[in-house]
Amino acid sequence: MYRAAVLLSLASVLLAALALISCLSVEDKSTIRGLPRFAWVLAILLLPLAGPAAWFLAGRPVRPGRSRFGWSVPGWSEPPRPKAPDDDPDFLRSLGRSTPGEPRGEALTARDEELLRRWEEDLRQREDEQRRRESGES
Repeated sequence: MYRAAVLLSLASVLLAALALISCLSVEDKSTIRGLPRFAWVLAILLLPLAGPAAWFLAGRPVRPGRSRFGWSVPGWSEPPRPKAPDDDPDFLRSLGRSTPGEPRGEALTARDEELLRRWEEDLRQREDEQRRRESGES
């Protein structure tokens, strides 16, 4: 029985910590529902299980496309976001690269062209030095 009490106490403390972190990490105070932030913090700290449960059910901001209780609302869902930056056409355009379905645009700037020219020149010099060393050793 003692172990169950300790386990439930730890679960209660963990739930309160998660609710407190969630409450304090909301950037826009106007999106918090029901009570002001300080009232939610007091409720979370002073009401062991009821405070955190109330925060998660009634106080947390609602994400767009979700109902008050967190499940999806048909017809209000957001378009799926790309999983990686390489899959995001807007991100690729911001880099000056074209997406796979678009024609290749002018992606290199004058600075990039100059840097590429220097690297190629350096590579040629190193290859020439390598050839001279190999021909001198043979």
